[in-house]
Amino acid sequence: MDLSLALSAQDMLGVNREVDAFNKTLSSETSKKPSAAMDKNDFLKILITQLSHQDPTQPLGDKEFIAQMAQFSSLEQITNMSEGLSKVADLVARSQALGLLGSNVDVADGESLVSGVVDAVTGGDYPQLLVNGKYYDYSQVQKIKRASSGTELAPDAVHKE
Repeated sequence: MDLSLALSAQDMLGVNREVDAFNKTLSSETSKKPSAAMDKNDFLKILITQLSHQDPTQPLGDKEFIAQMAQFSSLEQITNMSEGLSKVADLVARSQALGLLGSNVDVADGESLVSGVVDAVTGGDYPQLLVNGKYYDYSQVQKIKRASSGTELAPDAVHKE
C-alpha cells in the first residue's frame, strides 16, 4: 500500500483558500476586540481548527493533546479566579466607603480640595460619598480625618489606584 503524502495542485489550492478565509475571519474578529489577549473561546477555536485539519497519517499525539487540554483547563480556572477577585475588590471598595460615614474627608473636585463630613454613602459598583451636599466618587478621597479622634489617614490608606 503506497500512500502519497504530497497534495495535488488542486488540493493545495483548496487548503490555501480555507487558510486565507480562516485568517480573514481571525483578523476581522481581532479588530473588533480592544484587547490583544486571547481568551478561552479563542483557544477553543484554535484547538478545534487544529483537530479538524490535522494530517490523518500523523495525528496529534496523546501527550500533546493532553497538554493542550491541561492548558485550556488552566486558562479557564485563571479566568474564573480573575472574575472572583474583581468581585472581591468591588466589595472591599464598598466596605471602605461605608466606613467613611461620619468622617471628615478631603475630596478632589477638579483642581481644588473640598473638605467636609461624609453624610451618606450610595451603594452599587461605584460608591458615591455625600460631602457638603454634593456626591463624589470614592476614588476622589484624598485624606480622611476621624471625627472623634482627629487622627489623619494618608491617602494610600484610603485606596489603591
